[in-house]
Amino acid sequence: MGIPEKIKAIQDEIHKTQINKATEFHIGLLKAKIARLRREMDENTHGKTVSTGGASAGFDVRKAGDATVVLIGLPSVGKSTLLNALTNAKSRVASYQFTTLTAVPGMMDYSGSKIQILDMPGIIEGAASGKGLGKRVLSVARSADLVLMILDVFQPHHFLLLKKELSEIGIKIDQKPPNVVVEKTSVGGVSVSTQVPIAVSERLIKEILHEYGIHNGRIIIREPGLTDDQLIDVLLGNRIYIPSLTVLNKIDLVNQGFLKEVQSKIGTNFIPISADANINIGALKQAIYQRLDLIRIYLRKKTGETDYEEPLIIRNGSSVGAVCNKIHRKMTRDFKFAQVWGKSAKFDGQKVGLDHTLVDQDVLTITKKVSAF
Repeated sequence: MGIPEKIKAIQDEIHKTQINKATEFHIGLLKAKIARLRREMDENTHGKTVSTGGASAGFDVRKAGDATVVLIGLPSVGKSTLLNALTNAKSRVASYQFTTLTAVPGMMDYSGSKIQILDMPGIIEGAASGKGLGKRVLSVARSADLVLMILDVFQPHHFLLLKKELSEIGIKIDQKPPNVVVEKTSVGGVSVSTQVPIAVSERLIKEILHEYGIHNGRIIIREPGLTDDQLIDVLLGNRIYIPSLTVLNKIDLVNQGFLKEVQSKIGTNFIPISADANINIGALKQAIYQRLDLIRIYLRKKTGETDYEEPLIIRNGSSVGAVCNKIHRKMTRDFKFAQVWGKSAKFDGQKVGLDHTLVDQDVLTITKKVSAF
């Protein structure tokens, strides 16, 4: 029996098993087996897993700009039209399915930033298992900074399908990595240290660890309500955690009452737009920028002139060191000190080091050991 057949057999067993307290241990082990088998199957495909980002796994897309956003949706939900509305790209648009057969990039200018938007081919159910161009599309999403989930206003239930396909290829949207540490040892068995209430038994934790070949070690759990799925994610070690925005397209075809009904059905917040009629595109651009959590840093030359026209865009919470690395890879090596004007400074012109955390619209002068920038 091959790996796909083994996975199918285990899935069938899960589906026919009633979920309750008595069966949760058994189901948890079955889920661990499926995840391990899927990893083995990916490793056997062309000798590379999707998580490695190998060229055989995805489209060849060169990242550009200050951040990358990928459009994910089923065929004919309006992704190409939306790309054209957000950027200067000219993605082919048609009313039939699978118009886009490769990754089409565009650049969105917003608040001094340049954000790369990637229009991808539509995915279908089973994409994570290789149906259509699914694996290639989803592998690109793994390297994105934000996933835009594009829904047709008449098919909002596809949100759950998109989330499922992303999850099965290792993309966890709007989640953070579980606070769990696994330390392997050579002897002593497995010890479990739980520092918060969790949703999985110690017995199941040990059995899942055994499933992944860990028979000696220590696991420290600081994740409240840790589930068996989260533990499996930690052990697989190839999960990517990416923020998302849900976009409901073609709202020009319905009324407000219909939109409220959709909201109650899918149970998630969405941004209502019409790419074709150019409705709420400005609001979507703002939401993308805010969700990426970008800030603007203005560079000031030693002469006192500040460049307010082209800010340097970095992630919120970044340090002076991050700015140096973005300007030039040798800047950190040549760094002497920096001066900051703005909300992060205790006073104007404060001298700071590489670890100083910057905030939006700070003004920064970097002095190198030889000269100043």
